[in-house]
Amino acid sequence: MEPIHIIGAGLAGSEAAWQIARAGVPVVLHEMRPQVATFAHRTGDCAEMVCSNSFRSDDDRMNAVGQLHWEMRAAGGLIMAMAARHRLPAGGALAVDRDAFSAAVTQALLDEPLVSFASGEIRDLPAEGRWIVATGPLTSEALGRSILAATGEGALAFFDAIAPIVHAETIDMSVCWRQSRYDKGETEAERTAYINCPMTRADYEGFIDALLAADKTEFHEGETAGYFDGCLPIEVMAERGRETLRHGPMKPVGLTNAHNPAEKPYAVVQLRRDNALGTLYNIVGFQTKMKYGAQTDVFHRIPGLQNASFARLGGIHRNTFLNSPRLIDDRLRLRARPNLRFAGQVTGVEGYVESAAMGLLAGRMAAAEALGRDLAPPPPTTSLGALVNHITGGADAKTFQPMNVNFGLYPPLDAIRGGRKGRKDRYPAYTDRAKADFQQWLAEQS
Repeated sequence: MEPIHIIGAGLAGSEAAWQIARAGVPVVLHEMRPQVATFAHRTGDCAEMVCSNSFRSDDDRMNAVGQLHWEMRAAGGLIMAMAARHRLPAGGALAVDRDAFSAAVTQALLDEPLVSFASGEIRDLPAEGRWIVATGPLTSEALGRSILAATGEGALAFFDAIAPIVHAETIDMSVCWRQSRYDKGETEAERTAYINCPMTRADYEGFIDALLAADKTEFHEGETAGYFDGCLPIEVMAERGRETLRHGPMKPVGLTNAHNPAEKPYAVVQLRRDNALGTLYNIVGFQTKMKYGAQTDVFHRIPGLQNASFARLGGIHRNTFLNSPRLIDDRLRLRARPNLRFAGQVTGVEGYVESAAMGLLAGRMAAAEALGRDLAPPPPTTSLGALVNHITGGADAKTFQPMNVNFGLYPPLDAIRGGRKGRKDRYPAYTDRAKADFQQWLAEQS
């Protein structure tokens, strides 16, 4: 049997290799490190964790990422198994001794007879054979150019400019209203596509003060703010003049407050629908380098968002990723080159766990194909299924940005009430449904 080839031995590539080998299919894992270094990695080991040492919440009852942990364990995932073996005390989070964890993943793959390693950089996308591209946010320049050639200019982003995303149910609609600027749109849905948060002059001045005073993160070596002329951080815009934001993303023109039509807002923060379900909204134009704690403090000052819950906070950083809703099918294949699958952060997921989960799914799908079968993704009622559904069609390709797994990606539960007070019942209902549906998906494969 011809082996499946994987480019990149990070979290996604390592998990994909493990899943392929456990299915009885040979696999070759290609890794350019340590021969070709990156500004973030220190070693040539597999699954090196370059930022945090945490896989975030391990609560599989009340948290969508904890549920994703559960699903990966149920699927025999290598990353979760090694994380459990090298776990450190971290409250409800799953944190690991990163060096011991990476060494253990590497050794497990070395010990697997069907996994072989090939060192050196892959500079071009292969035209033949079955390949999984799992090169992560630090894809090499040469391979990046090859991906651009295969997908088209503009289809591959080399930096995130991420605006925060809010759970729709936590927006105070007694303060906010739905309206597109100048009521543009041919349908009612288009004319009410945005949620608007009005600010008085005092609200705006206080917001600018908080924005300017907030703690910010610095760019890492190898990153540069010069790439972001078209999407400046909001704090940089504010530094250019106190009125800059009011004449930019916070301009109040073309909008009438439905709760008080006679009063013209001094500034308006707009939120735009971010997924097909309408459960998530992004804050338009609010990419930022503020630290996470500062972001929640500053954004809770916005009228209507004082009790908002964030599915994702904003950021700007190096992150090569595809416009997956346009380019990748639900089997994680590149539509233009179906011999190529993509996995990990390059698909437009955010976070260690999500990246590894995409590797798990890509590996299983590639192995199934090699064995003459077709493997459908898990149902969208599961964390893994909701995530792959989002990046391959649930998100809007025009505004696509990387996403963590969260309950906002799940299909709603009609029988459970919404709002902050309903979480105690709703979240366990989500995870109970997810566990049952994921177990059924696994059973159907066997």
